[in-house]
Amino acid sequence: MMESHTVWTWMLLCLLLRPLAAQNQAPEAVLNCCEGDVLFLVDSSGSVSSYEHSRMLHFLSELLRPFSLGEDQVRVGLLQVGTQPRLEFGFDTYSSQSGLQGALKNIKPLRGDTNTVEALRMAKEWVLKPGAVNGARKGLPRVLVWLTDGVKPGDVVGPMAELREEGVSVLVVSTGHGNYQIFRQVVSSPLENNLYFVDIDDMSIILEDLRDAIIEIIRAERIHVRDVSTNSATLHWRPVLSGMSGYYDIRFHATGNTGVVGDETGTSPSTSGDDYQRLTQPSDSSSVRLQDLKPDTTYSAELIPQSNEHVFNTLSVTFKTKPEVLSPAVLTISESGQTSVRVTWGPLQPETVTSYYIEYSGLPRGKLHTATVGRTQNSTFLRDLQPDTTYLVTVTARYASGKEKAMSVKVCTQEVTPALADLQLTTVSSDSVQVDWRGSATGLRGYWLTWEGQQSASQRSSLYLPPDSLSTRLTHLPPLTRVCVSPIYRTARGEGLCCTAQFHSDASLYGYLS
Repeated sequence: MMESHTVWTWMLLCLLLRPLAAQNQAPEAVLNCCEGDVLFLVDSSGSVSSYEHSRMLHFLSELLRPFSLGEDQVRVGLLQVGTQPRLEFGFDTYSSQSGLQGALKNIKPLRGDTNTVEALRMAKEWVLKPGAVNGARKGLPRVLVWLTDGVKPGDVVGPMAELREEGVSVLVVSTGHGNYQIFRQVVSSPLENNLYFVDIDDMSIILEDLRDAIIEIIRAERIHVRDVSTNSATLHWRPVLSGMSGYYDIRFHATGNTGVVGDETGTSPSTSGDDYQRLTQPSDSSSVRLQDLKPDTTYSAELIPQSNEHVFNTLSVTFKTKPEVLSPAVLTISESGQTSVRVTWGPLQPETVTSYYIEYSGLPRGKLHTATVGRTQNSTFLRDLQPDTTYLVTVTARYASGKEKAMSVKVCTQEVTPALADLQLTTVSSDSVQVDWRGSATGLRGYWLTWEGQQSASQRSSLYLPPDSLSTRLTHLPPLTRVCVSPIYRTARGEGLCCTAQFHSDASLYGYLS
């Protein structure tokens, strides 16, 4: 008897737990299915009891649980209706189910009047407006789901019509005995999919139908082409078959051709006469690489999701492969100095090139120098060159196929600039001269200036000038004065230049003015 009682207790426990376990399992087919912004307009005015409000939020929790949230997925916002409507959270707030589910549990009702018109104004001008701060995303579906008890909704027909005209899909769930004529005017078509009347305690019976209606609007049936090269491209799509049985049928062909190319999956090719190649991918995949394409050719590709559980649209895209450009196609020279230059080439083609061979020699009959670099390197530094010399530089790409392609360019190294040149003395007055010279400040610590009279014994004077100084003025000089300027390096003084200044005066005082 005890054993029989235990068995019945266990069976009853299993029956009670089964619905709960089923509720906690998110339908896999919903994950990654969609991309769009869904705003829930929830009535929490005084006509909605605390119990009804909690049942609405619980319903939303179960409704949204299967969706993948985030920037490239579904984004959710919630706007409560009361005397002063309040945005509980916007589209950018939650990107995970844990955060969203926690927020839904903590929302409190507003009470007061049912100011739905003001809430719709906020939704239109702020939340559902594409491009607005924290607003809806441009180019993606926008959905407004209105949960209400139907009591005194206000003049909502006009504002709802404006939202629909702007591309917003409107769905309504009424838990009371609201005016059917008003609701049928505000929802988007088809009416049978987007308008629901249900008792507050029986909302679970419309759960899947409402979710399917939302999915039908925001289902991400788009295909993209990325990483296009001369002979390949990658197709990307939303994995709408995830969690279902089935596969993706991919067909692609060069436009304007006829006749079947082949079937890479081993299945029988179509007899439609189209020139296409065919691939298949499993239901959980989201991309495929198309190989062996022709350069500079326009291709058309189709993605056909195949499943016995749901009918999906065929997605298509057109793209053009890049023209074939054998490296090196561009050869440039930079960082040119007196004894070195940098040579850069492109484009890099490591998948077909094994190495690059560089040859360079001074013109007209200089010694030939060579260097070899790897296939992933697109530049090298040529050193130990002769200043003020023209070089012929040739870069040759060696391909795995045995083919070679070369490109040449002429480059001139810089001439050696003397640290000091062209010393000039200009008479300013009967005992003054302006001293000017040309020089290069590179590597210099400054200049050393000296002067002394030549006709009689006189004291030699000197002056240090910083490296950016290229002139000074000397005054009160003897009638015949020798002026010298020398460059100063880190370890020594370099060879200088001298000039003699001659005056027709009896000046006996001399000095300088910088």
